[in-house]
Amino acid sequence: MSDDQSSETSEAHIDDAVLERTADRSGVDPETISDALVVLHAALIGRHSTLEREYEYATVDGTRAYRVPETVWDDLADEFGFEDEVAAAVEFAHSEQAQLVFADAVGVDDRFGDGDRGVVVGIDTAEEF
Repeated sequence: MSDDQSSETSEAHIDDAVLERTADRSGVDPETISDALVVLHAALIGRHSTLEREYEYATVDGTRAYRVPETVWDDLADEFGFEDEVAAAVEFAHSEQAQLVFADAVGVDDRFGDGDRGVVVGIDTAEEF
C-alpha cells in the first residue's frame, strides 16, 4: 500500500487525496464514497479482462486505469443503484485517479477528452482470480 492511501481507499485503488477532493467537490462524506468505491471495485475485478480488451489502459504500481466513454459510467450507476450524488462522486474519483495513472505511465497518451471517463482497478488483485 502506498503512503498516500488508507486501508479503505487502497482496497479500491484510490488515493486519499483524490477521495478528499472528491468529498469536498461533491459534498458527500468520505466514508460513503469510500464504501461505494470498495463495493464497485469488487465488481470491477470480475470485469478486468473485458475492460482490457475494449479500452485503452495504463498500469502503474499495481493499478490499472482504463479510459472509457461516459456511457460505461451510466451503466455502472444504473447497475449499482447509487444515489445520484454518490454515483457522481464515485465517477469523479475514478476519473481523477485514472488521469493520474495515465499521467504517470510511460508511453501512453494521457489526454482525456470531454466524453472520456476513467475506471481504476487493482490488477494485483484481479490477476489472482
